[in-house]
Amino acid sequence: MIDAGMKLLLATLHSRYSHSSLALPSLAAACSGIAGLSCVIREWTIHEHHDRLLRGLVAEEADLYGFSCYIWNLEQTLRLVDDLKQILPQAVIVLGGPEVSFGTFQLMSAHLAIDCVVRGEGEESFRELAGLVVACRGLPPDELLGKVSGITCRREGEIIATSDRPPISCPELFPSPFAAGLVDLTKPLVYVETSRGCPFSCAFCLSSLDRSVRSHGEQRIREDLSFLMEREVATIKLVDRTFNYDPQRATEIWEFILRHNRSSMFHFEIAAELLTDDHFRLLGAVPQGIFRFEMGVQSGDAETLQRVGRKSDPEKLLAAVRRVRRETGVVVHLDLVAGLPGEGYDGFLRSLELLLAIGPHHIQVEPLKVLKGVPMRRIAAEEGYRYAAAPPYKILSTPWLSYEEICRIEDLSRLLDLIHNSGRFPRLLKGLEAAGTLSSFFHRSAALFSGVTEPKSFLDLSDLIHRFLTEIHGECSHLLDLLSFDFCRNEYPATSRLPLCFGQVVGSREARGPGFTGGETFPAGARIRRFRRIFLKNYLEIPWGEEATEFLFTYVAKQGEGERVVVERFTKARPV
Repeated sequence: MIDAGMKLLLATLHSRYSHSSLALPSLAAACSGIAGLSCVIREWTIHEHHDRLLRGLVAEEADLYGFSCYIWNLEQTLRLVDDLKQILPQAVIVLGGPEVSFGTFQLMSAHLAIDCVVRGEGEESFRELAGLVVACRGLPPDELLGKVSGITCRREGEIIATSDRPPISCPELFPSPFAAGLVDLTKPLVYVETSRGCPFSCAFCLSSLDRSVRSHGEQRIREDLSFLMEREVATIKLVDRTFNYDPQRATEIWEFILRHNRSSMFHFEIAAELLTDDHFRLLGAVPQGIFRFEMGVQSGDAETLQRVGRKSDPEKLLAAVRRVRRETGVVVHLDLVAGLPGEGYDGFLRSLELLLAIGPHHIQVEPLKVLKGVPMRRIAAEEGYRYAAAPPYKILSTPWLSYEEICRIEDLSRLLDLIHNSGRFPRLLKGLEAAGTLSSFFHRSAALFSGVTEPKSFLDLSDLIHRFLTEIHGECSHLLDLLSFDFCRNEYPATSRLPLCFGQVVGSREARGPGFTGGETFPAGARIRRFRRIFLKNYLEIPWGEEATEFLFTYVAKQGEGERVVVERFTKARPV
């Protein structure tokens, strides 16, 4: 009789379709040497219907199911697991990931469908467990399960935790999931890992639990990056917690990328204060927009950072960020955490203003999450924090922030995304900065935004900003003029509904059709629309020209290529 072998299904639910998993391909690669085991990877999103997901899991008829669990997918994953076990009671169900590595006794007591939980780094523990499942043709007996380190399982009717498994000293000992063809390269963003662990000890971060930074070997790093660059993956995101913890290592990897990259963009999480003069010389040669640096500022207050164990000098860090903006073409993404000990709403606004003054491309603001297993849980208990009992464990109040202020910060964060991070309102933001602090504008706008319907179009957003401007600054013609210019830079003003910021200055439309602008020939088959309007200043000059200027906006749209806008000064004779 031919042994049909056993089937392993690895699954997860992403928060967005664009995301891809690195954990599941890495586990599959680690298990690739187990004789008699075939593996299938399935990646869905949290937005898909429960019944559809359940049918997909059942249809696989796997012998072993492994689920990767995070704060955004745990509740839905548990619903699936509970139902799946009733339909396939003989299937072995294993959970792993950061969200189930702590509180495993409570988790398994509440969900009898879970046979086993893998705690911490999973490759070694899960490979041993999967090997036993294959050898035993199902759930291994208690005495064998107890020999696998780093798991929590059921034994003689009790839930037991085996000894912790130390961090994997050399992650590259396991096969590359890229070389094995296990990673979905069709997604716009693909994750890659070159190191594990973090040198910092921030009390609110899971990475603080693993300070033993371990790098892949040089050859493995180059092979994985080459694999992705040769296939022209759109964006390659390195998941290293502090990519530049070793300055020389960072230099060598950046130099390798610059020598071999074709068209990919790269996202790194770095510590700005660890950047060296050599780094700045190298980064100055990086083509505009190819590198994106995510840098965690978290707070501009040194005492607050000290209270959560973050060894960082805010002044030194921000000085390095300013230098990145001034000397390089790197896209700058800065993070703030609202609700850290000692920082109230006014302190948060001061931290935000420090970041806005630098002019980063993206500012991400999030209320603190009191994650399971992190030191922040102890601090929260000592200080009297209140936070949600269910994932993502967001704070509800702190001794320094009320619930209402946290809601205000969330509204402010959304407005940062819509107005600042979108990159669509550069001149308005510059004008607001000259009129007062940007943080004050976002603070006051957030109060007006509460309860407002989310804008569904760019026109809706522009009209919402018009309302903010008039409420805060009155009928300030200069700011409304800047908003009008930014609107025209992004969208054709349709006759059916003009933006409110235009007021009585409507402008005029030119005849449609092919033509020339600034010496540029438009592609055949493109739709051409033109719009002329007079503005208070020449916003194409730096600094802005003081004379009223008429501009011609040409909107060029071609199927499959989207729309682009060409802007020129206009005279009666010709654009100039």
